[in-house]
Amino acid sequence: MALPLLVELSAPMTFLANVVAWATFHIATGLAAHRLRLDRLARDGWLLRPRAVEHGGRIYERLRIRRWKNRLPEAGALFEGGVSKRRLTGEIGRSQLDRFVVETRRAELAHWWAMACGPLAALWNPLVGLLVMVGYGVVVNAPFIAIQRYNRQRAQRVLAARRSSRWA
Repeated sequence: MALPLLVELSAPMTFLANVVAWATFHIATGLAAHRLRLDRLARDGWLLRPRAVEHGGRIYERLRIRRWKNRLPEAGALFEGGVSKRRLTGEIGRSQLDRFVVETRRAELAHWWAMACGPLAALWNPLVGLLVMVGYGVVVNAPFIAIQRYNRQRAQRVLAARRSSRWA
């Protein structure tokens, strides 16, 4: 079954369009997430809320996330004023962990949004190319989403455990 293409391109131009499109999708969604106000990221919405199947983030430990998560790039500080989530530094207080949780939401949203851009490739790809591009979007973004969900749930467990204390 062939999809009607908005733009018909040669194979090399289609490849180039896909590379440029994914770079654009990631930059645009990263910038959009970067510009979200902190109050918009204060809570886990429907998409970001923990699921029962995650067991408080422990499901990711079965995927051996601790072994591979630090091998992936971290671009939280790519835009001016951004925050790296690679590691917490200095004395870790409640406010630092709260901000870390917010930044994991920001990063997770950026990756969900980037993945959601995949179907736009239907505009210049035949069906097989579209399936490859959507698959690429899932394969590239899913590990980053898992990392953000894992880190956020770990930080939230620490915050919950210390909520009743005078920990600052």
